[in-house]
Parts: sequence; structure tokens; C-alpha cells
Amino acid sequence: MIPRRALLAGLATSPAFTHTTARAAAPPSPGAAIATALDSIPAGPALLPSYPDSAANRHFPAFFPANDGVAYVYDNALAGLALLAAGDAPRAARIADALALAQAHDPDRAAPRLRNAYRAGPMRLLHGAVPLPGWWDAAGGHWAEDPYQIGSETGPIAWATLLWTALARAGVNATRYRQAAMRAADWIATHCAAPRGFTGGLYGFPPHPQRLGWTSTEQNTDLAVAFARLGRRAEAAHAAGFVRAMRDPATGLFAAGLLPDGRINRLVAADATLWPILAGLAPPDGVAASLTAALAVLGRPQTHPAGIGFSAASRALWTEGTAFALLALRRAGGHKAAASRFAATLVAARGVSGFLRTTTAAAPLATGLTTGPGRGAHAFVYYPVPALAPTAWAALAARRHNPLAP
Repeated sequence: MIPRRALLAGLATSPAFTHTTARAAAPPSPGAAIATALDSIPAGPALLPSYPDSAANRHFPAFFPANDGVAYVYDNALAGLALLAAGDAPRAARIADALALAQAHDPDRAAPRLRNAYRAGPMRLLHGAVPLPGWWDAAGGHWAEDPYQIGSETGPIAWATLLWTALARAGVNATRYRQAAMRAADWIATHCAAPRGFTGGLYGFPPHPQRLGWTSTEQNTDLAVAFARLGRRAEAAHAAGFVRAMRDPATGLFAAGLLPDGRINRLVAADATLWPILAGLAPPDGVAASLTAALAVLGRPQTHPAGIGFSAASRALWTEGTAFALLALRRAGGHKAAASRFAATLVAARGVSGFLRTTTAAAPLATGLTTGPGRGAHAFVYYPVPALAPTAWAALAARRHNPLAP
């Protein structure tokens, strides 16, 4: 099982342009880099690789080859939203169409669902179904699949719904995308509803994938916004109520959620404590306190450039979180100096193609979380490779576009 974003996660294929004077040109913007990467894939529904720099990926045997050529749904939905924020609905629709095709042609015909990840590239059917990601395990002599990639978590499904509903609101394939979004919402409401919020989803392989018993603040934030945009007020309120209950009024910080046994997971994680601010789920008179408290725990003043880590367990900068923290700073107002430093960090973090690495550190970034249920869980880390998710968040931040705006 390969560590990857569980409660919640490259270089473009074209080379860098150079001036005739041999001076390297400035890297393209993150949004332009995403568009260029998508244009390198043949026309039609397509998904972008989440970690497309194979040379960088190979440096980490625990990461490669399982994550090479894999398109995570969360990352691609973010990229689609970044393209749409730039006014590029046709490219965003290519990603949205691929996700809708995957949802409609799941290999598990008895219990179809959107998965956490698919194969990057053109979305094509094999024997009437979408092929799932995997790799040849040379040592074991067999085809291998990752149980997280094959699983279905509520957070990635919510982000796909946010992309579909954003395009529908823009008048692009409105009927089709709204139907896809409603099917996704139905699946979550049927399989993940709990007395308190919505649980994590499914992990592992059919016909008996494991149900994830934890409940995530971050994922319920996503769901509160997604359900609201579909007009499903009761479910939106259920998710939002859980998120608000995870806020400690004494500190302003949001807990990461509930553990499977019902205890509160008090880890301070960037998405769990900053996304509620972006989604309008922090009390209006408490936004400043929550943001200040979060930056006090997550900020990395000992590093240069400035930014935040994934959680209190991180010892280096997390570029993805730095990008959405910039949006939170702007939403709260009154933080111009910090916002300027964070924006400079994102500009400096671009590679020659315009894509950002997951972290500015040379070593994997600790998160304080694990992937997978029970005794088989592994430490969840971010490997320092170019990646789609931080690039998409940087593109959104550059346009001052908040995808979780209520």
C-alpha cells in the first residue's frame, strides 16, 4: 500500500523554452502549465497524471511505480476548477467528462462508484469499463493494485462534485454534470451517512472493501459545500454541523475529525482547520482567531521561503497548503504582509515547467497521519516530487479564486 492523501494527495511534458541568449525563460504560470500538460494528451475526456515526472518519482522506491501514471480524482478536480477559474471551460470539461465517464462505467457493475484514482491519459473503456490503475510487480511476478487508489473516499468524490456543479452553473453540459453530481451525492448519502457527519468511505478491493470508520473534518467541509451547491440542504447542514462541532472555541482550531472509536483526533492539520474558513463554516467573529491560531501551529518561520506545513508533525513547508493558506489570508483580510510572503513562496517554488513540488524539502514531508485502516496502516508522507495538486491550488490562489466559497 502506497502512502498517499488519506483523510483528505509534475513536470509538464514540454521542455522549458530558452532565449537565444541562452538565458532560461521565466517558468510559465501554474495555470498555463496545467493547460499545456492537458494539451499533450490526445483530444477527448482525459485525466492528468498527479505526479508526471517519472525521473523524479524513481528516486523514491516506496512511491514508484505505484504512483507513476496515476491520476487522482482530487488533484484532477482541482485542476479542472483552476482551468475554469481562468475562463477555460473547454479544457475543464475534458477532465469533468473523464470523471463522469469513469463514474458511469465502473468495473464493479454490481456496486458502481467513483474511485479515488484512475489511469492518467485519455479516458477509454476496456470491455465496457474504465480500467483502474495498477503496475507490474516484477519481484512478485503479478499485476498489483493499490487499495487506496481502488477505494472511494468522500473527499475526492466531493471535489469531483464541485467541478461538475461549477461547470453546470457556468452553463456547460449542465444537465449531464448535474446528474453525475447527484449520483455521487446519492452514493455518499447512502453509504457514508453517520450520526455525526459522513464517514470516510471505502478502502480496498471488491467484493468486500473495508468501510472506513473515521470521520474527517476536511472531507465534511468538502461535502457541506458540495451538497449545498446541489440544493441538498439537509445533508449540507449535517456535514456543516459536524465541522462546526470540531472547532475548539477556546483556541479557534478545528480538530482533524473523529477516530473510528469515536474519539476526537486533535491533530491540527492544515486542510481541516483552514478549509472551514474558506467554506464559511468558521463563525464570522472567529475567523481571525482561527486563522491566527492555525498559522501559529502550522507556520514554518524557520524555513525560507515562508509557508505552512501539513500539520504540527511537519518539519518543512507544504506547497499545497501554502497556496490555500494564501486564499484564507485574503479571505480573512488584514494579513497583507503574510499574504505577500506566501505568494512569493509559490512563485519561487515553480519548476521550469510551472509545476510545483509537494514540499520545498529534499526529504519526504511528515503529516502525522496514516493511510489504510487498522494494523496495516502506513505513515502518510508527501514525497518531494512535482505534483498536480499544489500547482492547481497555486493557480487558484494566483486568480484569487476560492473553490470552497459558500
